Amino acid sequence: MNTADLLQRALHFDFLSLEEGVHLYHHADTASLMFVANELRKIQVPSGKVTWQIDRNVNTTNVCIANCKFCNFFRRPGHDESYITDIETYKVKIEETFRLGGDQLLLQGGHHPDLGLAFYADLFKKLKELYPDLKLHALGPPEIAHVAKLEGITHTEVLKTLKEAGMDSLPGAGAEILNDRVRRLISKGKCGGQEWLDVMRACHQLDITTSATMMFGHVETIEERFEHLVWIRQVQSEKPADANGFLAFIPWPFQDDGTLLKRLRGISNNVTADEYIRMIALSRIMLPNIKNIQASWLTVGKTTAQLCLHAGANDFGSIMIEENVVSAAGAPHRFTAKGIQQSIKDAGFEPQLRGQKYNYRELPEHLEEQVITY
Repeated sequence: MNTADLLQRALHFDFLSLEEGVHLYHHADTASLMFVANELRKIQVPSGKVTWQIDRNVNTTNVCIANCKFCNFFRRPGHDESYITDIETYKVKIEETFRLGGDQLLLQGGHHPDLGLAFYADLFKKLKELYPDLKLHALGPPEIAHVAKLEGITHTEVLKTLKEAGMDSLPGAGAEILNDRVRRLISKGKCGGQEWLDVMRACHQLDITTSATMMFGHVETIEERFEHLVWIRQVQSEKPADANGFLAFIPWPFQDDGTLLKRLRGISNNVTADEYIRMIALSRIMLPNIKNIQASWLTVGKTTAQLCLHAGANDFGSIMIEENVVSAAGAPHRFTAKGIQQSIKDAGFEPQLRGQKYNYRELPEHLEEQVITY
């Protein structure tokens, strides 16, 4: 394989194969990958703006029976610290989110053995009755698969009910690495990789907008990373022409602090800034049919995320008024609304507030600034 030829093909939005992606990973220099990915970004997102969001990650419950080896957040059923979030707590959190300029909840939890479809449908309806303008970016493929198994119905039936109840979009949570060899080692209790992809196919058929993710830098091989990208690209190519499908792709490195993967298997996060930037660039190159690539400042920090904006990323994600899951594994970084905008400006771009579907939002006239205390 010829590296220069592959990069030239990438500039023409060719679908590079798994093997060709692996070749670029091992043989292309970082500057070349950044250049090609940046050129693709300029074609796909010609405004030159970098989008960002104000939302809040609220957990429906911390009870989970999936037993993922990288998660410090979950509690087993019956644990003294287990909870299911009540409506009064949602009201406090949502009203604060509105005051801070947000319009959305990223609503996720765990594989609770007793919470079926009626629980989530009733919750979504109640939240939309109380706050009609609130956007619900809710659950994820593993939770949809879990509810479908509890109810003995199809993914499509679950998704239809949740969409009717008020779910606006589905996050790409729980993808980790989609190869089942990896999933057996780190997230055995979750759905397999192909079921994750099948849930997303069902979403796209119902015109439910989704995102896709990848958590890398643990037990996966480089080939398995690129297999993951090729599978996601394939599902995106199958979506109906009028559906958004995967509107964004967000890769981030495994956070290891206190996890079972680190304590029992000695697996640490050894992803360098250079490797993360390369994976952002390669994500843009390998996923020419996904418009938005997001840099995970939460896990890699401001400086590396800023460099990613010159390596194919066009989105800085959310300030995340609240985030409990990744932070519990050691992600220390925080942004306010002013801070994220200044960071984007310092990187040479114009910040643009957005909604979940990448619609541009005007900055609220009276935007209360978040005070970071955690």
